[in-house]
Amino acid sequence: MLTAEDAEDETGNALGVLGSAGSVIRRLLIANRGEIAVRIIRACRELGIESVAVYSEPDARAMHVSAADRAVPIGPSAAADSYLSSRRIIDAARSTLADAVHPGYGFLAQNASFAAACDREGLIFVGPNARTIADMGSKIESRRIMQQAGVPVVAGDTPVDQTDEGISAAIDRVGLPALVKASAGGGGKGMRTVRERSEVAAEVPAARREALAAFGDGTLYVERLIERPRHVEVQVFGDRHGSVVHLFERECSTQRRHQKVIEESPSPSISPHLRAAVTDAAVRAARAVSYQSAGTVEFLVAPADGDDTRPPFYFLEMNTRLQVEHGVSEVVTGVDLVRAQLLVASGEQVPWRQETLTQRGHAIEARIYAEDPASGFLPQAGRLLLYREPRMPGVRVDSGVAEGDEVSIHYDPLLAKVIAGAETRDLAMARLASALRAFPVLGVRTNIPFLLRVIEHSAFRAGMVDTGFLDREGATLLEEPGPAPAFVAAAMAAHSAHERNSTHRAGTHSRVRDDPWDGS
Repeated sequence: MLTAEDAEDETGNALGVLGSAGSVIRRLLIANRGEIAVRIIRACRELGIESVAVYSEPDARAMHVSAADRAVPIGPSAAADSYLSSRRIIDAARSTLADAVHPGYGFLAQNASFAAACDREGLIFVGPNARTIADMGSKIESRRIMQQAGVPVVAGDTPVDQTDEGISAAIDRVGLPALVKASAGGGGKGMRTVRERSEVAAEVPAARREALAAFGDGTLYVERLIERPRHVEVQVFGDRHGSVVHLFERECSTQRRHQKVIEESPSPSISPHLRAAVTDAAVRAARAVSYQSAGTVEFLVAPADGDDTRPPFYFLEMNTRLQVEHGVSEVVTGVDLVRAQLLVASGEQVPWRQETLTQRGHAIEARIYAEDPASGFLPQAGRLLLYREPRMPGVRVDSGVAEGDEVSIHYDPLLAKVIAGAETRDLAMARLASALRAFPVLGVRTNIPFLLRVIEHSAFRAGMVDTGFLDREGATLLEEPGPAPAFVAAAMAAHSAHERNSTHRAGTHSRVRDDPWDGS
């Protein structure tokens, strides 16, 4: 490993991040790909940290590879043999003399064994410790810890008897309607709704099969189903010195099959009193597990029913990593969460005090996917013949692709995240709509027209969306009236310019790939 002395150049100036505890991050390996890898590379540049990218065979020319200071191949297209291979990632870190590993989100980000392996190899893992990841990765254990910490949880039952009969008995104890959930679950996998007693015989085995296939663990538990909840999460941040702060909430109720589509902050649905209660509960949750780095505590907010004996919100889960939607919190608080992660991983304290953190204005994020909503959101693959990100005041685009890139069938089809910030929610929505209309993409289908219909829906504009909104309104939102004339005109004009200036554009493309944040 590199020492503090090694982290100085010939002028004696420290390079990278030297924490108060003596830890040095001079060279960081990023165990991820796409837009999050590019986002982390940006933070490295600002801190003077050398970045190391890893890539699979189809990603050899990806933006994150050319943006990094150096890059290491780690295997074939299959994620299990590349981005999900702890051994290959750690070998890459060792061969490049990296001091630390940032997992990003997805892949190995919430893998406790990987975090422990990094620790054994003397690598700083940019995130919480392995024990915290393991505890929060088990829905059963996380419920137990939250109950001890006084954080409200949904009424439920974790049967010792894990047979179908044992789960059936637990459903009887909890009452209908109920949710059968995988202990190791996430993203809606291994989850089944039971509304009638006659559904138990089919839904319990189905939940177990899906849990085994997705997580290799068929352990199930049962919760009482909350009808039409809102999904509100709180960004938390902690350090090894015991400090924990929150960076307020994000509204994530606009989701499809438990996958978030649009996120915003502040939540348009909660009162100042409820905001204070939710953020306080999130800090208690983080303190209960001695949380370090960036994390998110997710809650279900129940519809108001006039019953003051029941809590208005319930703990759902804790994500022990940086979230896809972290940029929303960055826009409304003015902080850099990735930079803070690197500082805290080096032993520094959380760089903010709770009383200095405020929400300013409103931010809304839409995720741009290469997918076809009209065909069941089927992922798309192909070359980006035209890809022009919107550039306008108050709009931030986080992406990991450029015009001419190939969208692979092997990985998540996320192309970019468009975040609009403004003084008010109405203005933020207007800016987001303008940005989406000014985002021409040719070569693959995207969900941009679908996103426009969502944010223009009266229920969304009124802030009256719950987690079932997209499923209920699916038929309306999936109508294909055709792209707006302005969008078509912009795409055609841009594509014509693309064809006329292909030689010049090739040079520009190279420059963009070398520096994705170059404003030229």
